[in-house]
Amino acid sequence: MHVTVTWAGDKMRLQGVGASGQPVAMDAGTDHGGQNAGARPSEVLLMGMAGCTALDVLSILQKKRLELTSLAIDVEADRAPEHPKVFTAATLIYRLEGPDLPENQVKQAIELSLSKYCGMVNTMKKAMPISYCYEINGNRSAVAPAP
Repeated sequence: MHVTVTWAGDKMRLQGVGASGQPVAMDAGTDHGGQNAGARPSEVLLMGMAGCTALDVLSILQKKRLELTSLAIDVEADRAPEHPKVFTAATLIYRLEGPDLPENQVKQAIELSLSKYCGMVNTMKKAMPISYCYEINGNRSAVAPAP
């Protein structure tokens, strides 16, 4: 895999692009010399992790012929207070809605993603503890460590 991040020539604005050709705008906040014209690189890292597992879960649930009306994943991450301000822990919160979503099948799809398929989560698990929970039609599970 190859990506390129290029300075856009305007203060702290950057543009990332990978093999897909889709641009990703990144910028610093105004408090750090930027114009707030894009996501922070740290946000992009967490979005990539959530996006990776989301695609897995969507694929697995579609193969199970389960109908989703919505899927969102929140990532709540803690960071060290001092530089380099690494991430120290993260929780993935899966929010699924659909007419008939058996909890055991949703949990299985999430755990397959977290343990076997999602390279982003499995990479980040080497750097910090990751936990997860899920909410099906508003009913929330307990938080558990990622398998």
